[in-house]
Amino acid sequence: MRALILAAGYATRLYPLTQDRPKPLLEVGGRPIVDWILDRISEVEEVEEAHLVTNAKFAPAFREWAPAGVVVHDDGTTSEDDRLGAIGDLAFVGLGDDDLLVIAGDNLFDFSLRDYVEFWREKGRASAVALYDVGDVELARKYGIVELGEDERVVGFVEKPEKPPSTLAATATYLFHRDHVALVPRYLEEGNSPDQPGRFVAWLQAREPVFGHRFQGEWLDIGDHEQLREADERAKTWRSRREAGTKEAGAAD
Repeated sequence: MRALILAAGYATRLYPLTQDRPKPLLEVGGRPIVDWILDRISEVEEVEEAHLVTNAKFAPAFREWAPAGVVVHDDGTTSEDDRLGAIGDLAFVGLGDDDLLVIAGDNLFDFSLRDYVEFWREKGRASAVALYDVGDVELARKYGIVELGEDERVVGFVEKPEKPPSTLAATATYLFHRDHVALVPRYLEEGNSPDQPGRFVAWLQAREPVFGHRFQGEWLDIGDHEQLREADERAKTWRSRREAGTKEAGAAD
């Protein structure tokens, strides 16, 4: 299995913070957002390689940041006008020969990817999407909303629906079976939108088995200044918990 972090956006809603710095490298809780994501990826023993795809504008910053073992891909785009879109970047990186864990670079969460992978493995030749119950119909209108059938199988996926079929929001954290990754070029060739991974999931679930994993924990989609401030506060709390746990473990030793 490989992991791919999507980081080719330009985050114009966060200007001026992101005019010269990519959103995943903004700090929350004293660390870049993407470092929190790598922490979660490191929990999954099956992940053999970690990749990050970005654009030509921000590729130098990511290469300067990248720790050993993270491969940075430059998709060659320079602005909102010529960007490939998230699904276009999936096709660009071309990892269709392996199972793929895909995470948006602005996703901040504290749920276990290890548990998520275990859930997915039990489903056989299938893909999966991590779900967060926003618990409110009004909020659900702002997200990609998933409808589940028997055995947690996805039977519907709608972006920002006027009448949400559920309050289960997709978190831009996906597990794609290698056979399904190989379908990305076909999806694009059919003229479907190259942006938003959820659109590919909506297309895929009508053709192949896709399951929804409801996780317990916190999730933040960092899109604007207010959400960034909230993420910073949440991450500070997580960091305090982790440091307290480290001290307790040291004392026990």
